[in-house]
Amino acid sequence: MLATHIRHRRWKSVALTTAAVLVGLTTPALMASPAAATTTEYDDTYYADAIGKTGTALKDSLHTIISDQTKISYSAVWNALKAADQDPNNSNNVILLYSGVSRSKSLNGGDVGDWNREHTWAKSHGDFGEAIGPGTDLHHLRACDVRINSIRGNLDFDNGGSAVTGGGGSTVDSDSFAPRAADRGDVARMILYMAVRYEGDDGWADLEPNEKVGNDSNPFMGKLSVLKAWNEADPPSAFEERRNEVIYDSYQHNRNPFIDHPEWVEAIW
Repeated sequence: MLATHIRHRRWKSVALTTAAVLVGLTTPALMASPAAATTTEYDDTYYADAIGKTGTALKDSLHTIISDQTKISYSAVWNALKAADQDPNNSNNVILLYSGVSRSKSLNGGDVGDWNREHTWAKSHGDFGEAIGPGTDLHHLRACDVRINSIRGNLDFDNGGSAVTGGGGSTVDSDSFAPRAADRGDVARMILYMAVRYEGDDGWADLEPNEKVGNDSNPFMGKLSVLKAWNEADPPSAFEERRNEVIYDSYQHNRNPFIDHPEWVEAIW
């Protein structure tokens, strides 16, 4: 049974800066404020060596912490996603990434109408495929509609594009994909988890975010500035937090630090 955890968060609301329109003065651009500092029950234990650090020191410390994990096979990912992505309102279903649709857990597979295993960090970006390690890491794998998964393919993330039919507001163009608004922060935190977890010291490529789209087989994923903005605009939800707990308690025994501390995105990048 999933252990119950008490979480303590202090969120700063996303603010829009406005100014009185005065003759001769320019109104400042609207922008979101950085995520406020948060505290969790794990700060004195799991994250003890990371607290108080910033920049490279924080990234290095988090890499060491989250690299201590239990790895699972790609076939085992099916059942893990049925638990991690479970619909909170219907235990027989999972919530699909990008579309937000609730679909029966039993409809996992490769046919139209099924859901399959989406690698948010496209497995071709670094050429890790479905191998145990980055190819099976639950912190970036999500249940996703087969058709929408195919549309996203291995595209980088960026704003803009045309609406994806049945995509819940997701958009796509020739070189990028944008999830629906409710999933943008989730995607950002999954991508940045991968960039911290896989640093090229365990036989896999050093995965890093950058400011490009069209990264192809290079071990990069863009765009960092967009992912940072998505992290700010879409803070961790109860669904995302529960998912983090399920993976930590029952499967990999490591955490996505950016769900616990979204302000660490800005502290590192």
